Parts: sequence; structure tokens; C-alpha cells
Amino acid sequence: MNYLSLALATLGGMVAYFAYGFLLMWLVPALIDEAHKYPDVFRSKEKIMAVMPIGMAAMLVAILVVAIIFAMTLIMTPTHQGGSGVAAGVRLGILIGIFVVCGFVLHNYVNLNIGLKLTLMQAVAYFVQWLIVGAVIGLIYKPVAMP
Repeated sequence: MNYLSLALATLGGMVAYFAYGFLLMWLVPALIDEAHKYPDVFRSKEKIMAVMPIGMAAMLVAILVVAIIFAMTLIMTPTHQGGSGVAAGVRLGILIGIFVVCGFVLHNYVNLNIGLKLTLMQAVAYFVQWLIVGAVIGLIYKPVAMP
């Protein structure tokens, strides 16, 4: 496993994750407006900012884990050597996106008192976000050359 490349892919994935998130909130304010309908469920902006370092650290670990999974899939599939890293990253991003939508977004719809509209908006947003992160990881990560 190429640890420098892994670190760079994690950093790139982190930048892509937050850049997309900020862009989404700017371009689709309806997502924030929809969340504001549930003040008993979601923290205020001020309270979010107070715990933001925890969220950023958690996302760094999550993206590192996805980058490691990506690197491991390359190790286990040596025939991939000539393929596109971006395409492999997109495929992984799709799988992670489906996992997040099913294991997080829809699970929260069941457990939290939120509406279907917010759930669907989050599902699309998170799916696209992880697709982008996967593509960036695939673009940046380069395996160690095998002799």
C-alpha cells in the first residue's frame, strides 16, 4: 500500500467532501430550509459550529477508511493495473453512497421524526457527495508499482 498516496487521496477526498457540502448548501438552500422544519432534531448553526471539530475529525477517519478500502481493492485485483483509477473510484463511491443512503439516511428516517422530503433530499446529496469523494480518491491514489 502506498501510504503517501493514501494520505494525499484522503486529503483530496476531505477537500472534495467539504467543498461539495458547502457548494450544495449555497446552491440548494431548500435543503437547509427543510432541515429547519425540525428544530427538535437538528442543532442550530451555533451549536453545530461548537461541535464541528468532532464532525471534521470523524469525516477524516471515514474518508481514510474509504481510501484504504480503495487501496485494498487494487491490491486484491491486480488485473486493474491498466484500468482507470477514477472509474474504480466512482464504482467505489457508488457503493459507499448506497451504503450511506441505506445505513444512515433511511435508517434516520425510521428513527428520527423527519419528513420524507428531507430524507430524499439528503439521500441524493449524500449519494452524490460520496460518488465525488470516490472519484477524487481514485484520481489521486496510485498503488505502489509491483516488481
